[in-house]
This record gives sequence, structure tokens and C-alpha cells, in this order.
Amino acid sequence: MITREKMRLDVKWATRQRLQYIEIMAWYTGVVTRSDVARAFGLSDPAATKDLKLYSDLAPGNLVYNHSVFGFVPADSFGSVFADLSPAIVLPIIAANLAVANGPYGAESIYGLPTAALPLPARLPGPQTLAQITRAIHGRRKLRVTYRSLSNREGDESPAQRIIEPHTLVNAGIRWHARAYNEESCDFRDFVLSRIEQAECLQTLAESSMQYDDDWMETVKLRLTPHAGLDAVKRASLLLDYGAAADAVIEIDVKRALLGYLLQRLNVDTTPKHAMNPDVCQLMLLNRDEIEPFAEWAFK
Repeated sequence: MITREKMRLDVKWATRQRLQYIEIMAWYTGVVTRSDVARAFGLSDPAATKDLKLYSDLAPGNLVYNHSVFGFVPADSFGSVFADLSPAIVLPIIAANLAVANGPYGAESIYGLPTAALPLPARLPGPQTLAQITRAIHGRRKLRVTYRSLSNREGDESPAQRIIEPHTLVNAGIRWHARAYNEESCDFRDFVLSRIEQAECLQTLAESSMQYDDDWMETVKLRLTPHAGLDAVKRASLLLDYGAAADAVIEIDVKRALLGYLLQRLNVDTTPKHAMNPDVCQLMLLNRDEIEPFAEWAFK
């Protein structure tokens, strides 16, 4: 006998994407209609109806048809079956207007939820340069780059050529960089993608890998608390903002290699006496002595 659980597990990937969309749309907008599904995936109305029926068969009682909105609404007993409905997962999907990558919906909002983002500079290389970097990572090969570092010696205006062995692309929030072994200095460093003027993926296999990158493999616990310069109401609001209990410490496990970027991103007051403006740096660091050796540049 074929059970509903067996049917759910046997759903093909493409169909699962549509069922995930149905779940996200229903939960976060309060209703999902046949036309929603058809528009998001470029389907005919009968095909969209078939998907909604399949969802009802595999998740019985999750959605209830509401005649007043001509669509399905979440039941009181609604529970996710196909989609991860956590806000951290769903908000980027809604902001990117994604049902599946390269969907047919164009600029039309398939969730009907207006979103906006800061118009930050892209700070990215061109597609040919990026392709050489990503091919080197994927093929575990060495990469020859022409790199313009901010720490070049005074008077040296020309970018330096380096041989690096990249292992990971990192989104630091306001820029991307590649974590890579640098043959010249014999250590692992971060190379900002937008400062790579030229790149060539070599046929030579990389000799190092992320397993040898101690700062990448090891994590530390960042311990934060609302800034002492804020009043009690603001401190309580910040603890709520970060999901911490009253009078609790905000703890974040982070790779040692990413520690400095996280401190910057969160605008943490890293000074010994917490001397920075609390309205700008709303969090202060509790375990400075413990973590400073791993991100000295962020404490200067």
C-alpha cells in the first residue's frame, strides 16, 4: 500500500519546488490561488489546479478553500510539509522574487509583497574574472591573479601578481571575497573580488585546502551585550531584537576567519572601555581578550 508519506518523499524535484511555493505563499500572504501558481511557474490553469490538488492529497487539512478570496487559506492546524518557513530562509526568497531560479515571472512580484534594499555598490569583478575564480575553486586548482591590495607598499601603484589557491567564496555583507592560500606569504588570506583585476585558472592542482586553514576550520564564541551607554528600555529592546532573554548575553558561534567582518557588520564597540557612540555601536564586546588575536585588524 502506498502511503501519503511515501508519496511525499517520492515527489520529483520540480514538483517539490511548486509545492514549496504553495506553502510559502499560503502561510506568508494568507492565501494561495490557482493564478498565483500559474503565474509563478508559467503554467496553464489546469496544471496549476493539479498542483494544488496534489498538495491537498499530500498535506491533507493543511489548506482550506475560501470562496470569498477564491483561493486556499492556511487551516488552524497548518504545519509546513515541504518548505522551511523560518524567516531567515523565507525573507531572502521573497526579496529576490524567487519561486525557482530564472522563473518566467519577470519583474512581477510573485508573492505580492513589496520589498526594498539599500542601493549598495556591487563591488564585484566582471563575469570572465569571476568565472576564472570559481573554476579554480571548483577544480581545486591554482589561480594567478593581478590584485590591487590596500596594503601595497607606499609608492607602489601597480597591482601585484600572485599565485593563490582559493577554497571558498565569502559574502561579508557589503562585499565578496575569496578565502585562499597565498603562495607568496605562505598563509591563508582574504582576497576582495572587486580588487582582482585579472585572473587565470591554472592547470596546476592546488596543494593546500581548507582543512589546512586553521582560522577557517576553528570557531570562537562571540559574546555581546547591549551597550552600557543605552538606557534600560533600549537595552531590553535590543535583547528582544536579537532573540535573547532579558539580562542574557548574545552569543554567536563564528569562524575565526570571519570574526572581524561580523564585528564590523554588527557595528560592535570593540574598545576596551566601550567608548564609542552607543547610538551607532549599540552592542559591546564582552570577551575582547579572548577573540582579539584572531581579528586584530578589527580592533585598530
